[in-house]
Amino acid sequence: MAVWLLAALSTPAFAQRTLLVFGDSLSAAYGIAPSQGWVSLLAERIAKQGLPWKVVNASVSGETTAGGLRRLPEDLRRHKPDAVVIELGANDALRGQPIAGIRANLDEMIRLVHRARAQPVLVGIMIPPNYGIDYAAEFRQLYGNLSRQRDVPLVPFLLQGLVESPDNFQADQLHPTAAAQPRVLDNVWPTLEPLLRKSSP
Repeated sequence: MAVWLLAALSTPAFAQRTLLVFGDSLSAAYGIAPSQGWVSLLAERIAKQGLPWKVVNASVSGETTAGGLRRLPEDLRRHKPDAVVIELGANDALRGQPIAGIRANLDEMIRLVHRARAQPVLVGIMIPPNYGIDYAAEFRQLYGNLSRQRDVPLVPFLLQGLVESPDNFQADQLHPTAAAQPRVLDNVWPTLEPLLRKSSP
């Protein structure tokens, strides 16, 4: 189910720009209250710092890059974002989908965001070596390679600093707990902050 977080309560009324977060359950606050998720915390931080942005969370639990690619044109049309955070690929990799297909879908999403005159931001993901060390390594590297080739900002790893401790994750050991969400935001913020400040009127 999509999480449509317009952040009306935590974003200044004078917000003039839109940041669209387009991801899967890692961004859809799976298993916790939406207000506890890193995207909601992002909206709160933006408001506290007086940046003229609103946050729209169009993340869907279970989403793949193929599903995201099908949904993206409508979300771009509906929300007319100025920047789009693309956080997808984990569900593809957990199902052993071909790396080339994942990359092609992400590449096309970047192209669509550019065509909509918005700034894409890519979020890197890593997975356990369920399908072998080589597959996991190739998956991890595709984000950095795509970021360099398309010259788009990259969050190197969404869950940096969390995977070392099982306590940071819910019982499924896939989704961060509510207590870990501020750390997730801290992983995203260094990449987003310069964009939000530079693009602010």
